[in-house]
Amino acid sequence: MITVEGLWKRFRLYRDRHQSLKAKIVSRSRSQYEEFWALKDVSFEVVPGESLGIIGANGCGKSTLLKCLTGIYQPTQGQLTVDGRISALIELGAGFHPELSGRENIFLNSSILGLDQSTIKKRFDQIVEFAGLEDFIDSPVKVYSSGMTVRLGFAIAANADPEVLLVDEVLAVGDEAFQQKCFEHLAKFKRQGGTIVLVSHSLDQVRQVCDRTIWLDQGSIRTIGTPGEAIDKYLTEVHSAEIDEAGRARWGTGEIWVEEVEVVDANGQPAAFIRSGEPFGIKVHIKANQSVEDLVVGLRLDTVDGTRVWSTNTALKGLEAIEVTGSALVSFLSNEMPLLGGQFDLTVALADGTLVNRYDQWERCRTIDVLPNEISDLHLVRLDGEFNVKS
Repeated sequence: MITVEGLWKRFRLYRDRHQSLKAKIVSRSRSQYEEFWALKDVSFEVVPGESLGIIGANGCGKSTLLKCLTGIYQPTQGQLTVDGRISALIELGAGFHPELSGRENIFLNSSILGLDQSTIKKRFDQIVEFAGLEDFIDSPVKVYSSGMTVRLGFAIAANADPEVLLVDEVLAVGDEAFQQKCFEHLAKFKRQGGTIVLVSHSLDQVRQVCDRTIWLDQGSIRTIGTPGEAIDKYLTEVHSAEIDEAGRARWGTGEIWVEEVEVVDANGQPAAFIRSGEPFGIKVHIKANQSVEDLVVGLRLDTVDGTRVWSTNTALKGLEAIEVTGSALVSFLSNEMPLLGGQFDLTVALADGTLVNRYDQWERCRTIDVLPNEISDLHLVRLDGEFNVKS
């Protein structure tokens, strides 16, 4: 259980710090400073087994909050309690001794984290394999790259039997294979009832891992809610998005825009709902006030509580960059609706070939109602397949 009540954290920013004792004595003046409040009246709870995400712009107080939870910083005001053994994935590798080998640092840092020698020996091979450093484990850490150092730090912390994991922007470390290892470890830790607090600029990571999300803004909590709710509000602010009459966020550079979005049935006719397992389509009507040669159209489906279900775009489907002058109709057709039933929010994005610059991003522009058909599968999606029995 993590409880934070009325947490404030102040730092002093010195403007004219003296460089020597002599200068201080000669000037006979005190150093001038300004007070900077990194956290302002922050309060929340995290129950055991819950995953909490923290998002916000650089300098909003995310890392400061995590360091208060670990005890690295002491709060200026307020109270916080963390029940259970903590493992902090923050500034990984900062405590390594550069002259010692990776092997020696594993034993040293694991001991600091509370593991006894016999437990460390049992887990040693597992730690080395997780970090992918089999060929370098007896080399001094000072010759490691920054990525190797962080991977070793993650592997040690992840194997320290924590009850609470505090994670600060470390899931982007290493190559794709190592990132997948990190996600699999977090998923396993969560399934086993562990508590996670995740700070990340990757909103997709927050959607995948977290049950609730806090949006921090200049040290204060702007929103606490589901990942979908918090992320939508955050993106609306970041992109200075317009809000339509239904409260949906929309932003973009505006050279080209979505005029209308239709959900259609197998015959191409507008549909009030789609039945699970039946063909359907999405039609995106586009207008342009200038020619665009590199258009990519993206589609995304989320559950109403913000869980991402599916996304694709014309480039992923093998369609070359689209040229548009005046207007265009882009259609996506599927032979089968794989979702079993429920309401799903559709987001449409128009981007350039880099997928960075957005001409028009229309969040949750349509709600698709999916009605269940025959009951052969449960939960969210339907998979084609059959059972065979041999005896």
